[in-house]
Amino acid sequence: MPAISSILNYLNKRRIGQIERFKKHPADIQEETLFKLLAKASGTEWGMKYRYSSISSIREFQSRLPVQTYEEIIPFVERLRNGESNLLWPGEIKWFAKSSGTTSTKSKFIPMSHEALEECHYRAAKDVLAIYIRNNPVTHIFPGKGLTLGGSHKINQFSNKSLYGDLSAILIENAPAWVELIRTPTRKIALIEDFEKKLDLITKSTIKENVTSLSGVPSWFLTLIKHILAYTGKSNLLDIWPNLEVFFHGGISFTPYRELYNKLINGEQMHYMETYNASEGFFGIQDDPSSTDMLLMLDYGIFYEFIPADKVKSDVPPAYTAGEVETGVNYAIVISTNGGLWRYMIGDTIVFTCLNPLKFYISGRTKHFINAFGEEVIVDNADRALQSACRSTGAIISEYTAGPVYMGTSSRGSHEWLIEFEKEPEDLKQFISVLDDTLKSVNSDYEAKRFKDINLVLPVVKSVPSGTFNKWLKSKNKLGGQNKVPRLANTREFIEELYAFAGIKDA
Repeated sequence: MPAISSILNYLNKRRIGQIERFKKHPADIQEETLFKLLAKASGTEWGMKYRYSSISSIREFQSRLPVQTYEEIIPFVERLRNGESNLLWPGEIKWFAKSSGTTSTKSKFIPMSHEALEECHYRAAKDVLAIYIRNNPVTHIFPGKGLTLGGSHKINQFSNKSLYGDLSAILIENAPAWVELIRTPTRKIALIEDFEKKLDLITKSTIKENVTSLSGVPSWFLTLIKHILAYTGKSNLLDIWPNLEVFFHGGISFTPYRELYNKLINGEQMHYMETYNASEGFFGIQDDPSSTDMLLMLDYGIFYEFIPADKVKSDVPPAYTAGEVETGVNYAIVISTNGGLWRYMIGDTIVFTCLNPLKFYISGRTKHFINAFGEEVIVDNADRALQSACRSTGAIISEYTAGPVYMGTSSRGSHEWLIEFEKEPEDLKQFISVLDDTLKSVNSDYEAKRFKDINLVLPVVKSVPSGTFNKWLKSKNKLGGQNKVPRLANTREFIEELYAFAGIKDA
């Protein structure tokens, strides 16, 4: 209702002013953030180890602390999960956000302090609404409900004092009671672990609600939307929820899904707003609906550093602050947070599109790429190429993954793409050609390796049956939550596993 939106606009005015301040003074805000973090954690075991109380500059902080990965902090995480306190951050840590693991661990358990929840994640949720209302002052999302598709949580087996679960589940579990009045489904249904059972219960409990907004990961929400449409016999989600107007999405790139969402939610009233949140923190919000890049949020208790992705494996990689970055460079993100992560490399890469204010897009993962032949193809390259191929051939993609086809004694290398099409391309040869040409146009290394087919030949594209990727994820107990299909890999591990579910004979 316009009146409610006007009141919220008035209440949000101060916060919008704070956002404008950090947009204009990123370096100052970030320096303030770092020294607040150091002061707060100076009495912890970690803070005393690195003598936080004597650090007087950003450069001193960077020289004193090494860049960390999850493997380096596992001993501290295990101690925290067993009930110890005051290790990485002051006080006791009760909650741990479970996310996909590393090469040496099945899962990561990211400590979630009270400050990380309140000053980062919940503050970001309020900011998303504040920015959306500012951009859409006549919004009608109130007094409707927001449908959130979250994960699940269970008691940590290490200690009855600590709990773990998907980040979304932790946020649902710890949200104030009044949130239940504006969210659907109920907390009990939202936290069910069995994803397929959850789909049924969400469908039956929400189709009569006045749902005006959606929040979640595009791939899993797509599964829910298809389930709801099949259950109701409808083809357009707006026939079920006529007041639906916005999807707040994050977790993975929306590019491969945009066309399919436009088909299943067919109406000019629909808005899409991207966010960048992870177990480690909430980092970005799309503040301008006319542009797909996101604003780097600088006052959530996170100090950022950025390492050029091609220098990550250097002995002493250069790390740049928010005031030192450049546009067009692929950076790996390093964070120090109010959850007790210190110079922690989260594994994501971004590219800045603007420095005043700091805006960026997510380009991929430090470990999700194809570089079997020196081509350095990243997820952003793949998404752009697939978008062009779909636009050219009328195809719509549900899921995909790609990996290398290694050189043989009498064969050259290539890339193989396994794609689950919602709508097959009108001409597969044209799809492959546009995919290849677009990759050449956005990646000079790929273009060089494809020159006259000397190193790489034309990509191979194979269509897999509907549901293949979900079946594969289910076999790994990764159906639902924040689990994601690995888009690119430098080995054939994922492709060969998917063959079994698709019934395709290995190439």
